[in-house]
Amino acid sequence: MAKAAATVPGAKKAGDEGLASRTDPWTDLALTLPIFVVYHLGVALLPIRNAADPVTAELKALANHSLATYAGLTLAIGAALVGGLAVLGRGHALRASRFALVAVEGSLYAALMRFAGSYVVGSLRLAKDLVDTRGPFTGVVMSLGAGFYEEVAFRVGLFGLGVLAIRAMKPPGAGRLGLTVVWALVESSCFSGWHYVGSMGDPFDLKSFVFRAVCGLVLTAIFALRGFAPAVWTHALYDLWVMVLS
Repeated sequence: MAKAAATVPGAKKAGDEGLASRTDPWTDLALTLPIFVVYHLGVALLPIRNAADPVTAELKALANHSLATYAGLTLAIGAALVGGLAVLGRGHALRASRFALVAVEGSLYAALMRFAGSYVVGSLRLAKDLVDTRGPFTGVVMSLGAGFYEEVAFRVGLFGLGVLAIRAMKPPGAGRLGLTVVWALVESSCFSGWHYVGSMGDPFDLKSFVFRAVCGLVLTAIFALRGFAPAVWTHALYDLWVMVLS
């Protein structure tokens, strides 16, 4: 249970983090809520979804494949999360200024990620043909889905579980850091390889594999140092840049 504490004048509230601190889980939830809701509303109109998305198919089945019911369920989930944040006293994390800050931060990181990948292997355009042929709406929706669900799968899931395992082994300080870096490289390689799997995966190319692995490593660093929400916004905005604006 939470322990009450006296309010210190001038102290920061949760959700007021600057670039010097990592976002907390409640703030992450609040700041990624628009991406989650907009993706799920948009993807219902498409014949495809992000491969890491386990929710859309279940929501469609629950809605008996009714678009109106599906949209209502999606909005109800969003409203429930907003209400939960308000009840828990975290409503300040939903301020417009916080969304503006994380969007600017994500844009800067997206540019850094693209230039980092280009520095290693040269300039690449990684947008899929299906996005090119089906228009910008598909690109926007799929970018948001990739930003949210691939960060859940790879940064929160794969990297996070690996870090927990490393902590459980209790290695010395330098050993812990070394193992974490090695695991980040493994996780980033898995993230890159994900894009070549399945019927809609890209044909394998070493240059694009390395490019994506570098991008994955940058996203992992953002997740580790800044939190889930900045990583999601960076990923989504990067994909928007590549798939829609390039």
